[in-house]
Amino acid sequence: MAETNEHIHVILPEEELDKRIRELGAEISEDYKGESVMMIGVLRGAAFFTCELAKRVTVPVTMEFMSTSSYGSGTVSSGEVVLKQDVELPVEGRNIIICEDIIDSGNTLHYLSKLFKDRKAKSVRLCAMLDKPDRREVDVKVDYTGFTIPDEFVVGYGLDYDQKYRNLPYIGVVTFDK
Repeated sequence: MAETNEHIHVILPEEELDKRIRELGAEISEDYKGESVMMIGVLRGAAFFTCELAKRVTVPVTMEFMSTSSYGSGTVSSGEVVLKQDVELPVEGRNIIICEDIIDSGNTLHYLSKLFKDRKAKSVRLCAMLDKPDRREVDVKVDYTGFTIPDEFVVGYGLDYDQKYRNLPYIGVVTFDK
């Protein structure tokens, strides 16, 4: 069997990501002036984004992380969302911002949005570093979007391919040759 080589082409450099995350932090701070928010990062991909965003929000922030899966080791969502690790703090009566690295099919954010509404959160808003609207299977309203990108497989800044490349400080498109 031939060995596969992976190549990464930078589409969003670190400086651009940082600038946009600062802008998102300012938007959230303005929207929740006088209130507090619970930011819930979806592991593992959104860990980098959630932490960087939280540092730029000026209202009181509580942070939680949860884990879901819909990919396995492939590059295409299976469509089935599995809750692998739940939040520990109660969400009832709180302003929730679900932070995701990327929204493509919409299945994960649709599932989580319903979950927290059912748990009687005061509000539930969605924040995605990257949005791939061409891949949407479920209609979800993303309240805060970092960047809209084309339907290409991306890595870096928390996003992975088979658990590799999360640590890259930029977003890049992965291409393969044999």
